[in-house]
Amino acid sequence: MGIAYFEAERIFRLDTKNTSYVIGIVDKEGFVGHVYYGKRLKEADLSYLMRIAEGPRTPETNGRDRLSFYDTFPQEYPTHGIGDFRESAVRIEDANGHSAMKLTYAGHEIKKGKQPLAGLPATWGENSETLELTLKDEVLDIQVVLSYSIFEDVDAVIRSARIVNCSKETIYLTKAMSASFDMDNHDYDKIVLHGSWARERHIERTPVSYGLQGSRSLRGEGGHQEHAFTAVLEPAAGQNSGEVYGMDLVYSGNFRSLIERSQFDSLRVMTGIHPEDFRWELCPEAAFQTPEAVLVYSSEGLGGMSRCFHDLYRNHLIRGSYRDKKRPILINNWEATYFDFNTEKLLGIAREASKLGIEMLVMDDGWFGNRFDDNRALGDWEVNEEKLAGGLKYLVDEVNKLGMKFGIWFEPEMISPDSDLYRAHPDWALQIPGRTAGLARNQYVLDISREEVADYVFEKVAKVLRSANVEYVKWDMNRPLADVASAALPKERQGEIFHRYVLGVYRMQERLITEFPYLLLENCSGGGARFDAGMLYYSPQIWCSDDADAIERLTIQEGTALMYPLSTMGAHVSDCPNHTVGRVTPFETRGHVALAGTFGYELDVTKISEEERNQIPEQVAMYHKYNDLVRTGDYYRIASYRENHTHDCYMVVAKDKSEALVTFIQVARRANVHSRNIKLLGLAPEKTYRIEGEERTYLGSTLMNAGILVQEAWGDYKSRLYHVVEA
Repeated sequence: MGIAYFEAERIFRLDTKNTSYVIGIVDKEGFVGHVYYGKRLKEADLSYLMRIAEGPRTPETNGRDRLSFYDTFPQEYPTHGIGDFRESAVRIEDANGHSAMKLTYAGHEIKKGKQPLAGLPATWGENSETLELTLKDEVLDIQVVLSYSIFEDVDAVIRSARIVNCSKETIYLTKAMSASFDMDNHDYDKIVLHGSWARERHIERTPVSYGLQGSRSLRGEGGHQEHAFTAVLEPAAGQNSGEVYGMDLVYSGNFRSLIERSQFDSLRVMTGIHPEDFRWELCPEAAFQTPEAVLVYSSEGLGGMSRCFHDLYRNHLIRGSYRDKKRPILINNWEATYFDFNTEKLLGIAREASKLGIEMLVMDDGWFGNRFDDNRALGDWEVNEEKLAGGLKYLVDEVNKLGMKFGIWFEPEMISPDSDLYRAHPDWALQIPGRTAGLARNQYVLDISREEVADYVFEKVAKVLRSANVEYVKWDMNRPLADVASAALPKERQGEIFHRYVLGVYRMQERLITEFPYLLLENCSGGGARFDAGMLYYSPQIWCSDDADAIERLTIQEGTALMYPLSTMGAHVSDCPNHTVGRVTPFETRGHVALAGTFGYELDVTKISEEERNQIPEQVAMYHKYNDLVRTGDYYRIASYRENHTHDCYMVVAKDKSEALVTFIQVARRANVHSRNIKLLGLAPEKTYRIEGEERTYLGSTLMNAGILVQEAWGDYKSRLYHVVEA
């Protein structure tokens, strides 16, 4: 691993263990271009890849065609308004109303380590190195510092940009993307993730076409519908082979991730904050920091890319006491009771759950204020002692006496029109003066961009947590942002609200985990609308989807695991018929699917059948047996129900190759067929293995090349685990 500058060649090369990322400087003006990203190289002089000798050449040698140069040169951080008619990474409004920028090389520094980003989530860790590459617009006196960091143990490049106003005039930043790079198109495909509530992060793979394509959100969060992750890959690339370029954004607000195919068949790949409704005042000497973007190149297909993202996020993004710990098995009362509960009903669930080995009771929505349905009381974070006789501390103490931990649900960013808080502070809701603000789930959004609002809400939440031994918080957000205006900002700064809102959420969550460092925080947004890398900096797990049906979860969890570790996916065994789709699946299958996540229960354990209740201790034992492996191992996908419509199969392999767990889900039973041949992945070819429950042994190479036979089970929705151990 290392970052080097080759002065004679004017080339920067960032080398991870298996990849190289190369940047070049050309022309006496110092244009900074993207040269190469891919398998690790040894040569320094790769500037020929920028095609500056082919024409129109550089302005230094061919000033008459400067615009043609701009429109073909692979700018490392492309600008607006000077002749590059492809997508720009940065745009401003200066004091004269102009928006053009021209950035050229001004200096660089190579540093050991990696600095945090003030107010933003960011990767961290030792054995890292950072290049700070400074570009400057001489006319505007604006600097852009491009930051590139690499880690010794993972093949990823972490990028961000800091825009600094060095002039004496105020400017407005109207676009500030986190990363951009250009590459030749080799008939590539692209992958984006799409969906809706209850069917998040479905994989869509299509050829890269001409023009702009990608994903974006204007909802104030990532949203259920689209995701900031994007991949570019060879048409022949699959799970285990082929070139893949993956890109993800460490951010929890409006985003734009795009691919642009140009007239010359080059691709521009870019991600960052969505420029729509973004306008940031940049006073003299002020700076704006973009969120981080994560770039991953894999020559080992989608699986290689996924394992790289997983290692990066597990080792260099997630923090806190639960980062490397097994999470407690919880039972959430939402699908068990909805709003209809009291102390005795919750304790009844806890008593039965504790006998079965469940380790935590989570009290969901409905415990506060006048909250008897979802039409009121958001913002009134006071315990309703009519529901919770004896108060919260009594309930928590009684749960603790059973040997269980206690968790609680909040929705801190929202406010109901029918609430004491709204009646006292109607201006605290996001709203445009003179317009009727739109409700969603009969709630407004609090203006968390205002520090006094965020501080008030935080103190209300913290007061509840201080009052009892609460060890888990589910932080929910159940509607997108709209009617976005703030009473606290002047008209020329209203374009800052979306980003300031996200910064406000980050501040609140940072305060939460700082004051309560023992807390297990799980983020949620109507299910999986805020499943993003930014949230993982504050919470080691995120509720994956409100749809906990085992079969629906196969597709949702496959898309999520493209870049997020299994340890981050909130996954529960839910009630049947499933409350979202009405499907009935075997209790065993529900447990096997939830095992590929944090594992818990979403049902009334006092009302399920005796047969299902008796399986819970077995599932608890299963979780404790396999979770260390699932949480820390390498993930391999063998088959996709999304593609074949009959079965799903994936496995997790220990880092030392000593064991593996294969999960096979038979979704649809086939008639009159032989057993399936499944070829395992990721094992050590020379090691000898045994499948638990069988007597014979196999070489790893046999299991991977010849495979195992999986017999068809009777009926649909059946599942089986194969525990492969070193003999």
